[in-house]
Amino acid sequence: MKAANGVEMSENDYLSTLVADLEEQRVLMLVQQRLAGGDDPLAIVEACQAGLRLVGERYEQREYFISGLIMAGEIFREVMELVQPVIEARLTGSESGQILLGTVRGDIHDIGKNNLILLLRCYGFTVHDLGVNVAPAEFLAQALALKPQIIGLSGLLTLSYDSMHETVELLRQSADPDVRSIPIIIGGNQLTQQVCNYVGADYWMTDAMSGVRLCQKLLAR
Repeated sequence: MKAANGVEMSENDYLSTLVADLEEQRVLMLVQQRLAGGDDPLAIVEACQAGLRLVGERYEQREYFISGLIMAGEIFREVMELVQPVIEARLTGSESGQILLGTVRGDIHDIGKNNLILLLRCYGFTVHDLGVNVAPAEFLAQALALKPQIIGLSGLLTLSYDSMHETVELLRQSADPDVRSIPIIIGGNQLTQQVCNYVGADYWMTDAMSGVRLCQKLLAR
């Protein structure tokens, strides 16, 4: 396939470019064609996620505004509606883990969190979504009530790191030993191992598919 500038591209790179350019209809048409042709749905998802990362970079470089992020999230949601039945049909087993997720206090971004939830549910995980701007005390209350196997804290803004740190600290100080031992994952485009160390979480990830694989690995243990 050729990009607009005439450069030859792989199918995945071409799909990523279409997502990054917010070409909604062309993205959906190409996804439908690839699914009809028997292409791997997970490869399609990963290509779209690569496009989402490009959208994030353009936002940081002020080429896109918040509307671009919202549009990209909507395109990914529509893609997931197409690929979800195919993924579910190909899975030989189902997960049984419960995952508690939420965007931490002070942050209202939910595109990354929602993308992860879509994928986790494709794989049979039970996901409890607390929404956005979730206070540390609410994470603790829900962890005590639900006793999930994994807790996920999402945050896009650097300001969210302090909220993540406070939330992890509160969970680790719980009087319930079961809650204290639940693995905590933080997620967000800007995260690094240094941020994870500061927050005090057990794991970190920057894209949804990596998050699914990490949750699978943790449950397998």
